[in-house]
This record gives sequence, C-alpha cells and structure tokens, in this order.
Amino acid sequence: MPIRRLPETLVNQIAAGEVVERPAAAVKELVENALDAGARHIDVVLRDGGRALIAVTDDGCGMTPEELTLAVERHATSKLPDDDLVHISSLGFRGEALPSIGAVARLTVTSRPADAEEAWALSVEGGKLGKPQPAAHPKGTRVEVRDLFFATPARLKFLKTARTEVSHAQDTVNRLAMAHPQVGFTLSDGERKLIGLAPAEGALFEGRLKRLSALMGRDFADNALAIDAEREGIRLTGYVGLPTLNRGNAQHQYLFVNGRPVRDKLLYGALRGAYQDFLARDRHPLVALFVELPPEQVDVNVHPAKAEVRFRDPGLVRGLIVSACKHALAQAGHRASTTVSETALGAFRPQSGPASYQGNWGGQRTTLPRGLAEATAAYAAPLYAPQPGGSLPGLDAAPAAAAAAAQTLARGAAEPEAERFPLGAARAQLHGTYVVAQTADGIVIVDQHAAHERLVYERMKQQLGESGVKRQMLLLPEVVELEESAAARIAERTAELEELGLVVEAFGPGAVVVREVPALLGEVDVAGLIRDLADELAELGEALALRERLEHVCGTLACHGSVRAGRRLNAEEMNALLRQMEATPHSGQCNHGRPTYVELKLADIEKLFGRR
Repeated sequence: MPIRRLPETLVNQIAAGEVVERPAAAVKELVENALDAGARHIDVVLRDGGRALIAVTDDGCGMTPEELTLAVERHATSKLPDDDLVHISSLGFRGEALPSIGAVARLTVTSRPADAEEAWALSVEGGKLGKPQPAAHPKGTRVEVRDLFFATPARLKFLKTARTEVSHAQDTVNRLAMAHPQVGFTLSDGERKLIGLAPAEGALFEGRLKRLSALMGRDFADNALAIDAEREGIRLTGYVGLPTLNRGNAQHQYLFVNGRPVRDKLLYGALRGAYQDFLARDRHPLVALFVELPPEQVDVNVHPAKAEVRFRDPGLVRGLIVSACKHALAQAGHRASTTVSETALGAFRPQSGPASYQGNWGGQRTTLPRGLAEATAAYAAPLYAPQPGGSLPGLDAAPAAAAAAAQTLARGAAEPEAERFPLGAARAQLHGTYVVAQTADGIVIVDQHAAHERLVYERMKQQLGESGVKRQMLLLPEVVELEESAAARIAERTAELEELGLVVEAFGPGAVVVREVPALLGEVDVAGLIRDLADELAELGEALALRERLEHVCGTLACHGSVRAGRRLNAEEMNALLRQMEATPHSGQCNHGRPTYVELKLADIEKLFGRR
C-alpha cells in the first residue's frame, strides 16, 4: 500500500491513545491546564467513573473566543512563547490534551477572561469542531467531557469499574494538590465529596505540612521529619516518615520535580538507598519530597504522560536525596513512630481486636511526645562511658569486665534518678524476650533481640568505616557444606566478607571453610550464618554497589550476633541495653523497620483502668 497522510481525526485519536489512557489521565491534563492558568480553586466532578462525565471548573485567566478555537487544535499552546523546549516552567506545553480528548469524546469548553463581559463556549464531538457560541459563565474556564471513548468504543472494554476509575482520578488530584498547597481542590462523584481542600495558609513548610496531613493522614504529620537541603543549585524539600511508620507498598511515596508529580525510577531507587539500613525490602516508607532545579537541568519531554523525567546529572540528584534523608533520620535518634504505642494500647482495650504484626506499626494516632532524642541530649550522658567501638558492657564484654560493669550499673539503677533516663530503669524481663523499664511518667517495653540487632549493626558499620571489623579466629576452623552455586557465590565474595570480619575460603566443590568471624558476634551459629549470607548474595547479585552490598550483609551478620529472644538477662545487662539504645542513632527500629520499644504513658495506662 502507498504511504499516505492520515486524516486529522485519526491522528488525534492515535494521540489520545497515548495521552488519555483512562479518565484519570484526562483529569490530570485538565487540572494541569487549570493550574497553568493561575487558578486558585479547582473543582472536579466525575460520573460513572468518568465515562459519562468529567467536568473541571477553575477560576483561572480564561480564554477569548479566538483562543478557544486555537486551544482545540493540535499543537496549539500559550506555554512556549519563545519556542524553547529547554526552559519549560509550566505543567503542560505540547498542546495535545484538548484535541486528543475531543477526538474520542464529546468536549465542551466554556471560558471567560477576567476583563470580558461575556463567556464563550466551543464544542468538539468525535473530532468534529463546532463554532464558538455566547454563554453564561463567571471568570475562568469549565471543561466538560461527556461519553469518553464513544468514538473509540474498543477502549471502553479496557476500563475498570467506576469505583476503580474514580480512585485513580482521586490519586491524580491528590498528587497535584500536594504540589500546589496554595490552591483549593474539590472532587466529587456526583453523590459524595471525595476531596475538599481549602487553600493552605502560612509559609511554604507550614502550608505544605497542612496539605500533606489532610491527604496522608495525621499519623504522617505527627511522625514526619522535615527535609530542606541544597546542593549545586538543586534544592530538596518535603517530609519523610520515621522508619517504623511504613507500608507494604510504595503507594504513599509522593515525588515531585519542579511542581510536577512524577513516578521516576531514579528517585524511588534513591529512597530505597536512604532507608536500606532501616527497612526490610518488602516494607516502604511514607514520604513526600519536592525537587526544585533549573529547567535546563531536567528534561520533562521524555514520557507521553510526562510521568517520568531525565536529569542532566542523575548522580547529583540521587546523592542529594540519599544524604538528606539519612541526615534527617540520624537527627531523629532513637525516636520511634508515635503509632507504635497507640497500637499497643489498642490491643489492651476490650473492644479492640489483636494488633496485626504485618505492619500496622502505623495504624492510629497517639499523644506520645516527640522529644525522646532531645531528652537524651538534655539529660546528661549514659551511666557509663562507651568503650572503643561502642561495645555493650554486661552483654559482650569479658566475664571480669562484665562483672565490674554490672556493679556500677546496679548502683545506678537502684537510684530514683535512673528513671529519668528517656528509656528508664529496667525492672523485669518477660518471656525471656521483653525488657520492662520504668520511666518517670510511664513504662517502656523493649524487644531485646530487635534492639541489640540494631546496636550490633551500627557498631559494625562504624568499624567498617574506620579500620575494618575486628576479627576473632576460630579455635577449630568450621567447614560448611552448601550447594555448589551457593559455595561459589561465597567464594567470589571472600574479599568483601573479609572487610566485615569474616574470613572464608573455598573448600572443594560445594563447601567453604570459615577461619575467622567478626569479634562483635561472640558465639555464633557459623553454618547458619554462611547459609543466610549465601541466600542474601543470591538475592542482591550485582545490582548494588560494593558499599551497599556490604551494608546489606552487615544486617545479616548483626541479626546472627544479637542477643536472642529467650536469653535471660540480669538487671545490669538490661540497663546496659537501655543506656546503649539511648546513645545509638536509629535504635528506635531494628534493621527491618520493626519498632525496638513501645512506650506507654502513665496517663494512658490509668485511662485503661478508669482512673482518668
């Protein structure tokens, strides 16, 4: 067949296949147009999930009749005054949205500029353009999209239920509302108001946190750490949640570049790198981060829906995100999410069901104060001076040294002042797993294995960054039999493992011999450790950089070297654990994001018994 030019209507229908994938995509394009028009209030209405009606009304600058006619033509836009595709400062710029929507639906645009005496309306039905007609409308623009995909009925078969399509549209509006807190948004489905957001008042951070709190929940606002960092002209602002406030998917990770919501693999990867010390791989933090940089340093014209971007210097952006997030998390000290104690209190209440372990450490809100880390700094220092390398007296010191430390700690724990420490004075151990401590105004329950795992991990990282992890030679080298592929993985990583204090050699096909182990681990199940490391290396493969691989392996080593659940601790050992937690960053959660302790305030406990 000869090559021919396609009809304009068919061209627009093809473009609609890229731009208008579903009703939410049409909502995104229309709301972005309203924002570019300077709107302060935007109202969105959907019926039948957007199939029957999508209506977007704004109070922006409006359009004249001549501009209306141009607006529905392909590649007509007001957003590239100098024909410059590099310095793009608007959300839209291609001029494809309205003609693409008009090609597959019944489109009506009604608009009135601020200085005009009357409004004008223009209709496009399946690509057929009408003439502008006088209409009644206040300042601004209203776009109505009826019978979406009526001109391409095959597309209707790929739409989901009305509820699902509305949820996608709601997510789209939420993301745009986060990026523009100064604008009010409403969304309804014709029967219920799903979003009702007034313009946020106050400075940037104050207004943004109010908007994020309204959309992500009060839990996020109570457990969010502010981010404000800049490097070489690139600024990163926003909020990241504490590791103990996490979810099983990444749906609550909101990322923006120059006010544009994006789903960018580079940015998500940077977040994983920032939280890799604190969360298991199947848990995800709650974050809302905003990257601002000169337009010439980012290309937003690389994706049909503008959902992805390309940075001129991706390494710089990734490094900024990782370092800023890690710095904020380090500043949080041993603080844990306020939702942890509320979940625990909920389990005590008769009307509450058992709390789920699967991860609603972030379920409800409580009044747990946010100043534990600050209280640690304000109230003197731990009862003992940390030994070189941060070893924990009474837990992994030599027997004679442990006895001496025990006497010192016993005297300190007996004094009433011990209860003034943020994590209090140890009073009991339950089920060989949980340490119960009394504070000045409540009690603290500590998971000894999770807490000591974090302490060992942080000490291994410190030694790794200084001079390498100290090693301890085994009296009798231990041979560990593995599958040949697993043994080969271990043998290929001997140099890296030696940095971590683990000296391993190949010992024929399907076996390795272990000669030295990290001194921090004490007595350890060598065979179990090697098998876990082999599995860990199989999963990591070559995807991570050397240092990141080592830190993952550090986590596995720390888990094997920590105080196990079931081990009986005396009062001195328990107090030593509490003091070291107060002096160690990130001790509020283990390496997998689980909380290491729960604090219950006396006032909350008294309410359980009807005393308040």
